[in-house]
Amino acid sequence: MTKSILPVAVFLLLFPLTVKAQVFKSVAVDTVFSETISIRALSFLNDTLYFAGNKSRVGFISLDAERNNAMVVTDSTLYEYRSVATNGKHVFALSIGNPAKLYRFSSDLKQKVLVYEEKHEKVFYDSMQFWNAEEGIAIGDPTDKCLSMIITRDGGATWQKISCDVSPEITAGEAAFAASNTNVVLKGNHVWVVSGGKKSRVFHSENKGKSWKVFDTPIVQGEAMTGIFTADFYDEQIGFIAGGNYEKPIQNFQNKAMTTDGGKTWNLVADNQAFGYASCVQFVPNSAGKALVTVGTQGVFYSADAGQTWQQLLSDQTLYTIRFLDSDTAYAAGKNKIIKIEFKK
Repeated sequence: MTKSILPVAVFLLLFPLTVKAQVFKSVAVDTVFSETISIRALSFLNDTLYFAGNKSRVGFISLDAERNNAMVVTDSTLYEYRSVATNGKHVFALSIGNPAKLYRFSSDLKQKVLVYEEKHEKVFYDSMQFWNAEEGIAIGDPTDKCLSMIITRDGGATWQKISCDVSPEITAGEAAFAASNTNVVLKGNHVWVVSGGKKSRVFHSENKGKSWKVFDTPIVQGEAMTGIFTADFYDEQIGFIAGGNYEKPIQNFQNKAMTTDGGKTWNLVADNQAFGYASCVQFVPNSAGKALVTVGTQGVFYSADAGQTWQQLLSDQTLYTIRFLDSDTAYAAGKNKIIKIEFKK
């Protein structure tokens, strides 16, 4: 018995088995919402998909009864929302410009409260997420010498801006992009924030924003519209960043990178291959960190091997953001619509 087992054990040691993601071969698409609107932020709460867009509009789609949706205008002044998030009880929408306004909504969107407002000529908030029912974070462009970061510890009732004495200092011309509500990512107590422009870097806190470190990346940088536009982490170690040059959307080098050490180091993948500019990347659930989907100006792309190779599954160039409901189903939004995407094996 020992003689028969030993060769197998040696083989596994030299050639360890790898977990392979399910390979998607096609997609089925259904338009579940259509309106003249620009949507860059989606968030699930139970069986409801919330979205936020331009002209101060926040809405939802009931997933158990598609096309049963609601739309509200949050203010007589029209703002543009690029961030929406839920803490399990309330829904939050944050506008990008001056003044920045953060509203807390009831789950049916019938009640709203202004919980944070910031006035500054440089204010521009990009993304917002919650760790849990009490703690959340939103990030934006710098108004001082660091990225703007506001945090709540009381369920979103109040928000405080992090001092630049705590957050790492940025370089001149470094900022963030409000492309898809995905340049802040949370896992456990961790938070990662990505930047672009003159520098493409990853800011990391392992204690919910109380202290920070910053890491360089090989993503293209140096111009106003270059850098990291989107990020996702499968767990506390495996992460992916993407972006590129917004002004040169088919440029497909130095625009996608992978980490396996929690964001400390990043390695370019599929350089000069597949898509160019990407506005959103998401890991496929239950894929062991192997499967990824991106949306951008060249459509929907899919990788089953941690970003090494990609295939185009959808040529729609009008999508800005995407979120997975489960391992085979995602919802994507962009110009004038929200679509349901079913991934077929």
